[in-house]
Amino acid sequence: MRYRFPRHPLSTLAAAALLGLGLPGLASAQNLQELYDAARLYDATYLGASAQAASAEFRAAQVEALDRPTVNATAAASTAQVDPPKVGIRGTDSVQGAINARMPLFNRANKASIAQARKSLETAQADLASAEQDLIIRVSQAYFDVLAAQDALATTRASKVFITEQLASAKRNFEVGTATITDTREAQARFDLGTAQEIAADNDLRTKRIALDQLVGRSGVVPKLLQIPVALPAPMPANPEEWVTVADTQHPSVLRARVGLDVALLETAKARAGQLPTVDAVGSIGPSYARGTAVLLPGLTTTASLGVQMTWPLYTGGATQNRIKETLLLEERSRNDVEVARRGVAQATRVAYFGVQSGLALVRALEAAEASSKLALEATQLGFRVGVRVNLDVLNSQAQLFSTQRDLAKARYDVLVGSLRLRQASGQLAAADLQAINALLSK
Repeated sequence: MRYRFPRHPLSTLAAAALLGLGLPGLASAQNLQELYDAARLYDATYLGASAQAASAEFRAAQVEALDRPTVNATAAASTAQVDPPKVGIRGTDSVQGAINARMPLFNRANKASIAQARKSLETAQADLASAEQDLIIRVSQAYFDVLAAQDALATTRASKVFITEQLASAKRNFEVGTATITDTREAQARFDLGTAQEIAADNDLRTKRIALDQLVGRSGVVPKLLQIPVALPAPMPANPEEWVTVADTQHPSVLRARVGLDVALLETAKARAGQLPTVDAVGSIGPSYARGTAVLLPGLTTTASLGVQMTWPLYTGGATQNRIKETLLLEERSRNDVEVARRGVAQATRVAYFGVQSGLALVRALEAAEASSKLALEATQLGFRVGVRVNLDVLNSQAQLFSTQRDLAKARYDVLVGSLRLRQASGQLAAADLQAINALLSK
């Protein structure tokens, strides 16, 4: 008995696994970009971050109102009676209305608050960029988790077919007296183990598919397969320190920390402004109507005023000075936060870079191991037919081959996701990066 290997085993077997599960055909499969676009319109975490970022613009506009005039309308009505009444004086009735306006002319604290609000827009943009990058990674990981689970199920089923053939051969050989019962029992044990592995692989695939469906808001999603053979791209530039340099200027965490330092500096400026005067232009205009025996000039009158008002805090009980000391220390904390972010991003970028490099090396090693395992299985089968190898040797060689093929497929997926994680670690990940991966998928 000679086992024939398909030219592209995992692609073919994964397709067979899809059909075996009763899922839609490959013609209706979606690529990574299509599923990411669907997730952007459905994922609650990303939509929440998007709404939060959009609200920052209106929050900043609220603070910018500090530098604009305010106008208020007031109205009042009153009555007064004299008891006991005096000669000629019994009481009065009055109605008053006014429009009051105030315009800041000099207020350093307001200027600092407005600058802080504008900085908050940068923080919101960094948070949204981080949420978008996180969504790309989550969709990509879920996408390739499904493909890996499909491959695991496909290899498990192919292995079971092979074991079934070996079991049938062992039974025939035992019946004609050319083999012992040991071969049959070993093959039966492998068959039973294969059945258990198939059940576990099938459940794992269903779980991974549920996770992907939930992420993109669709049901029965079928991801397109990776083309085999595939040339996995190496990270460019090839120097990890160049990636670190880019990360130091673009990563959302670093940008957010630097904005935090700017806000802390402005907070100190605001605290120092507590020692300075504020100057406002004030004005009011309004009619008043009064009648009664106590009113000198009964009837309708109109009053208007326009002036400049200065407020200068001379003594605040030490509150201003202590606030300044507090903000100076908070500045130092923010500087350290920036350094923590820079170091953390640099470390994560180096780890991600070498992870991709190691993954590429692992793929090459497993490709060589796959070729060697095929030759080893063929040699073992030949030895079994001529009587120098036993059935267990064939089963072990077969298990090694399928295990290598499964690990090879998983390593390829890990490299693709790792390349996206590298771009995320350096702050460069964008939706356009998915196009490079889509080019590696089946059409």
